[in-house]
Amino acid sequence: MNKFENEMKLEIVSKSNNEAFARITVAAFAAQLDPTIEEIADIKTAVSEAVTNSIIHGYENGEGKITIKAKISENTIYIEISDLGKGIEDVETAKQPLYTSKPDLERSGMGFTIMESFMDEVKVESIVGLGTKVSMKKKIKKESLNPINEGDSINS
Repeated sequence: MNKFENEMKLEIVSKSNNEAFARITVAAFAAQLDPTIEEIADIKTAVSEAVTNSIIHGYENGEGKITIKAKISENTIYIEISDLGKGIEDVETAKQPLYTSKPDLERSGMGFTIMESFMDEVKVESIVGLGTKVSMKKKIKKESLNPINEGDSINS
């Protein structure tokens, strides 16, 4: 793995009002890469989905710890969100669009699909009874401003 230029770790209690705090904290950390507003929105949405999954599915709205780690290397942010909740029996099934283990809740079952569409890579590891770890990666694309070469003149 690359040598990381910066990293952070945040541990929160699995309460829904901490989801916004986690999302904003990771977005603030990612800001040092000078992302576009759209890239920040993508990161916030993916973090929000992963944290919400831990709260609703991992701990089933009970209390537990959620750990959020973020690392930066070059122009890429690596985010890891993990819980010590009940785990996912079948990760591949859980990742299917519209699949939900909580059909009684007004949730769409699109959490992993949303994460995958907003991030460059999403990896889900889970062990029943031990918890789940979602690892995500997003490369921040630098806008090329196409600077005028020094020898060029605007009037030529």
